[in-house]
Amino acid sequence: MKIALMDSGIGLLAATAAVRRLRPDADLILSLDPDGMPWGPRTPEDLTGRALDVAEAAAAHRPDALIVGCNTATVHALPALRARHEPGLPVVGTVPAIKPAAAGGGPLAIWATPATTGSAYQRGLIRDYADGVPVTEVPCHGLAEAVEHADESAIDAAVAAAAALTPPEVTTVVLGCTHYELVGERIRAAVQRPGRPPLVLHGSAGAVAAQALRRVGAAPAPDAAPDGTLTVLLSGREGALPAAALAYAEGRLLRTATPAR
Repeated sequence: MKIALMDSGIGLLAATAAVRRLRPDADLILSLDPDGMPWGPRTPEDLTGRALDVAEAAAAHRPDALIVGCNTATVHALPALRARHEPGLPVVGTVPAIKPAAAGGGPLAIWATPATTGSAYQRGLIRDYADGVPVTEVPCHGLAEAVEHADESAIDAAVAAAAALTPPEVTTVVLGCTHYELVGERIRAAVQRPGRPPLVLHGSAGAVAAQALRRVGAAPAPDAAPDGTLTVLLSGREGALPAAALAYAEGRLLRTATPAR
């Protein structure tokens, strides 16, 4: 089995690690776009063009499924990606875990990029899945960029700034950007209030990995032989994981994978 994941940068690491844990025997193709990152400030049309190119590079390796490991790319490019590649290649998008978070009651906060916060897309998810639940949208200025570059001081500053915007009564935080899952425990520590119930974090990586397996008709097999290979594409060129990936447990997990055959 071969699973491809795409993003402009290392935000796809959380979903990649989730796939690796569920199927350590799966061959993984990571298609990144260092030449075009970040995607967030681009127009929807420009971003869609970049995403189509990155997906095309991954598709050339004939994967069984393609995961769009980026919330922003899912919002703007998923229809075009599915029109280009399905039904031959199932394409799985990444959606903020607002539905399961709201099922827990709340109040909840959604941490997302400034571009996503307050967007019609996010407001639609809140309306559809969190009606009647107190929701605070928290713009996280600079956090995705800090995580992308493993800039420790910038991560601390961005997390602290977002935590200051998060109401003290919040019991649940939705991580609305895939980069944020890489620093989830730092977010938990910043938001957790003394004397309050343990903060619940909701990311998307586990659900996205499970959905990709369902789309290809494969069951989880976490005890399978860990012989899956890893191929990294950098704007279409074969390369290595960015050095910043190794600052995170998810990236170090992939370093143990065998090289591509």
